[in-house]
Amino acid sequence: MKSKPIGVIGSSAPSDKHYDYAVRVGKLLAEHGLMIVCGGLGGIMEGVCKGAYEAGGLTVGILPDDAPESANGFVRIAIATGMGQARNKVIINTCKAFIAISGGYGTLSEIAFALAAGKPVIGLETWNIEGILKADSPERAVELVLERLS
Repeated sequence: MKSKPIGVIGSSAPSDKHYDYAVRVGKLLAEHGLMIVCGGLGGIMEGVCKGAYEAGGLTVGILPDDAPESANGFVRIAIATGMGQARNKVIINTCKAFIAISGGYGTLSEIAFALAAGKPVIGLETWNIEGILKADSPERAVELVLERLS
């Protein structure tokens, strides 16, 4: 069975709480056999990759620059695009659903692309906009993703 790619997006400079949420989300997604796709750098991206990596999951980083070595240490597959922020569209096209954890304008742009593409976005203490399904914990965020995949 092919692993379904799930995008996790969020702040590159999260609070400790949000980083811990990302680690937990990564672990839970990996335990369900789901592939993590993210921007591959630090913050939420590193946290989700760390959780998934430690649980034996597959982590893919779609990097904004042209240097695979810029990926965080928990990315198993680094894809260096050299596309800057435009790589966000690659992430959106690749994934079946998204979990957004905290985040700034970069996260907002990914949320907008995902919603415009008709893909589910689960929000964990992120932007409060129409279309985002709210979760109050990492566990609930993963439950909502799994419901959308079935």
